[in-house]
Formats: sequence, C-alpha cells, structure tokens
Amino acid sequence: MENLKKFFSKTKIAVLSIFIAVFSFTFLSFDDDDDFELIKNLDIFHSIFRELRTFYVDEVNTGKVIETGIEKMLLTLDPYTNYYPESEIEDYRFMTTGEYGGVGAIIQKVGDKVVIVEIYKDYPAYKAGLKAGDIIVEVQGQPIKGKNDIDINKFLRGQPKSEISLKIQRPGQKELIEKKIIRENISISNVPYFGVLQEGVGYIKLSGFTENAGQEVGEALKKLKSEHHIKSLVFDLRDNPGGLLIEAVNIVNLFVNQGTEVVSTKGKVEQWNKKFTCSYAAVDVEIPIVVLVDRGSASAAEIVSGALQDLDRAVIVGQRTFGKGLVQTTRDLAYGTKLKITTAKYYIPSGRCIQALDYSHRNPDGSVGVVPDSLTTEFKTKNQRKVFDGGGILPDVVLPEANLSKIAQSLLEKNLIFDYATLYAQKYDSIPSAKDFSFNQTDYQHFVSFLQGKDFDYESESDQSLKKLIEVAKKEKYFDQATAEFEKLKTKLSHDKNKDLQLFQDEISFVLTSEIASRYYYQNGRIENSLKNDKEISAAIEILNNKTKYYSILGLSNKK
Repeated sequence: MENLKKFFSKTKIAVLSIFIAVFSFTFLSFDDDDDFELIKNLDIFHSIFRELRTFYVDEVNTGKVIETGIEKMLLTLDPYTNYYPESEIEDYRFMTTGEYGGVGAIIQKVGDKVVIVEIYKDYPAYKAGLKAGDIIVEVQGQPIKGKNDIDINKFLRGQPKSEISLKIQRPGQKELIEKKIIRENISISNVPYFGVLQEGVGYIKLSGFTENAGQEVGEALKKLKSEHHIKSLVFDLRDNPGGLLIEAVNIVNLFVNQGTEVVSTKGKVEQWNKKFTCSYAAVDVEIPIVVLVDRGSASAAEIVSGALQDLDRAVIVGQRTFGKGLVQTTRDLAYGTKLKITTAKYYIPSGRCIQALDYSHRNPDGSVGVVPDSLTTEFKTKNQRKVFDGGGILPDVVLPEANLSKIAQSLLEKNLIFDYATLYAQKYDSIPSAKDFSFNQTDYQHFVSFLQGKDFDYESESDQSLKKLIEVAKKEKYFDQATAEFEKLKTKLSHDKNKDLQLFQDEISFVLTSEIASRYYYQNGRIENSLKNDKEISAAIEILNNKTKYYSILGLSNKK
C-alpha cells in the first residue's frame, strides 16, 4: 500500500513537471523578457515544491502550501485581488448577493465564549427565540469551546431547509436551552432603514451594494414620496464599503436623466474599457439631496457620491471618503474556485479617478504611498465647481469626525454596553418606540452602579502624551531634575473614571440607548434610535431647509 502511495505521489509530480514543460514551451514562442522571467520562476517554484514533497521531514500539506503561496503572491498587488477556494464560495456569494443559507444571526468571540450579538428579525434564529447575549455552548452535540467565531459560522451556515441543533446559555439562567433550527435562505437588505426625519425630509440608509441595491433604494424613495410626500432627502452612505458597480449606476439613475454618463472604466485589457450610463427613466430629477459620507464610504459608495457631486445633483456632507477607484472582476477558475481581480480604474463624470493609494509603485519598505495634494489634478463639475482627483471624495461641506471618548470606547471594547443591554432586555418586556426611547438620570445611574467593580480602564490622550514626554525626558536625562513636577502633572492629568462617566454622560447614553433599542426593534430600531442625536443628520437637515444655501453650494445661486 505504501509503495502504491509513493507511485501515485511520483506520478503527480511527473504530471506537474509535464504541465510546467508544456506551459514553458507555449511561452517560448514569445521573445518578451517578461515571458522568460515567467518561465524561469515557474520552473523554480516547481523545483522548490518537488524538493519539499520529496525531502521535507514531515508530510507536506499540498493544498495549504499552494494556497499560502497564492495568497502571498496576491498580497504583492492590492488588497482587492483575492482568491476564493471552493470552501469559501458561500462567503463570496454573500458578498455579492447579500444571501446565504443559515440561521440569521451574527456571532462574535468574547473571551473564551461565542456570543450571539445580533439577530435578524423574521429569520430562523428569531423564530426559534434566540436573543442577543445568548452564549453558544454546543453545535450539533459538539462542544464549541476552543473554536473561534469563524469556525462556528461555518457550522451555522448550510443548505436551506436543513436542521441544526444548538445548546445555549442565557445570562441569568442556570439551565442550558436547546434549540432546533431549520436553516433558510438569508437575504440581507441593502436598505436596513428608511423613514422621515421631520416633515418633508426623508431619510434612506444604504449599507451595501449587493444585487438589487438599486431596486431597494428606488422602492424606499417611491414609498417616501407617495406615503409621506417628502420634499427633500438625506441619503446616508456612511460606513458603506461598496460592492457592485452596476448597482451604483442604478442608484444614480434614480436621480438623473436617462442617458447621463455615471462612470467609465479603463483597464489594461480593452474589454474592460466601458462607459455606464443611466438606462431608464429617473424617479425624481429635482428633489434636493444631501449625501452623508465618511472615511468608511468606499468603492461603489464613492461612485454614487462622486457622480452626484460631479453632476451637481446633490450636496455631499461629512468627511473625505476612503479613496478606492479600482474595479474588480470575478474570474472562474478550476475546481469551483474563483479569482476576484482588479481589472480597471473607474472615472466619474468630471473625468477624475479618486484612487488614493498607488499599489503599483510601492515604497522601498513595501508600504503604499498616498497621492500628495501637490500632485492632484483639478477637474470641474457640471456647474464648473472645482473638484480634485487622487484622494477620495472631498465633501462640499466638511464636518469634523465624530470620535467617541476614551471611556465610551473602553465600555464598548470591554462589552459592558452590550452586557448591560442584555440585562436591561431581561428586566423589561418592552420599551417606548425606538424613535422615542431615551435614558433619564435614574436609568443612567443604574448603569453606573452596574459598572462598579468592572474593569474598563483606559488611557486618555493626556495620559499617552505625558508618558511619551517622560520617555523623552529620561532619554535626554532631564527626568531626574524634574521628577516632582512630572509627578504633580501626572496627578493633575490622570483621568478619573467616575468623573468621566458624568462628563461624557450624553455620549455614553447615546450608545447605550441604541444598543438597547436593537434588543427590542432589531437593526431597524438601532438605526432609528441613533438618528435623533446625530449631528451630521442635523447639519444635513439644516442645509435642506435652507434652499438658498443648498443651491449656492451647487453653484446654482440664481435658483431658490
């Protein structure tokens, strides 16, 4: 038997050698130096692999070694060119379609526990009575201790109509709870929420650009117009990582005339040089729009915001976007695998490409440089406003980034906000509507009491700066002369957690109420609750309610 295995192993290597030889012979018909380099390095790669298989002290995992080589090769290009083995095709399908077979829950590893952190309403986990905060103990009778959340996700996903058995520990209950769940086809909406911010002002949150994103935005817009008679719109693309280019075109098409060019792509291969125009009648070409963006707005989100800016169709508000101007295409490979490969750059209506990082010309240390402002090129919008390439979409109205305080960050990172919301939901059967729910002083003091004895220490920026100053002083040998002064400064600047809990009460309450609202009203409720204290939403409403200001920003000062 052992001799038979060796025979087949040698046969595989022989077949690989023949393949390399044939592949090399094919390229010998070319004179290009690159072809010689390709032949040479493929031969070297094959030689290394052959030696490993023959002489390495332990058994070589062929698939793992080759896959690692593929991944390392692709890392030299850009972060968006990715290989998907057959085992990850389900993840790829979810990324492009927003659909997968599963139970409809998000899980996360917290310490040594795997915790359900969010439930999608009306899907199997919801129907089975699972709740955010539940701890998964067993899957299909197997203890999951030691497994990570990625492994558990693979267990939870599967063919629709198949059954999965879970044992969970619910906080506050001693007995384990067993649930048998029938998997379904889970389809995550690109539009998790839409509604009315105030009379006449509509709001649409777009979280992704998977299949049918344009249709979902169109349906939300039509409902807001027909049922709520909105006169203006806040379109929220914050933290939207992008997705399918064609869905970006479809969304812009909702607001501009048929035949308008939205984006063009240019690549090394001529077949990727394309122009994408609006192919159907718009829903509304007049309604005033404010588009909200931030550093998390990327790819297709930048096509939408950039095209609407270049066409002077919307006022862009927020922070500079991520700056991804690269287009990916999926290629089918052998054995059910796929390669997502960057094939082109995209250019929005003014002619600019907003790619911020130059992956083709890396620094000597391998890092990627940002295009400096001095090398950006000026372009013009439809109304001759100045815009620039090379660094994402710069909003028409730039707002400061809303950063959480160190104490709020620590409470989130230590899962204390999450844990308190779990206890709160166990204590109260219901709360007011997500829009109206808020914390009063008594509620907040209950939360402060809950924190007693909990570990949520953190370093303030003052702490960090003082620590650096002390290090420099010691290095330059000044510290011994000013030890007393440093100690006094340390005492004055050191943060007081109890004081910070009061100082940042409004901010912490905001994060708390959004998390609690999600326990009763799910993702929809989390978003709706967070809108009322959103400063960027307030800025958007102020612009939309001031038509003179709105049209002046767009270079239409004569329009009111």
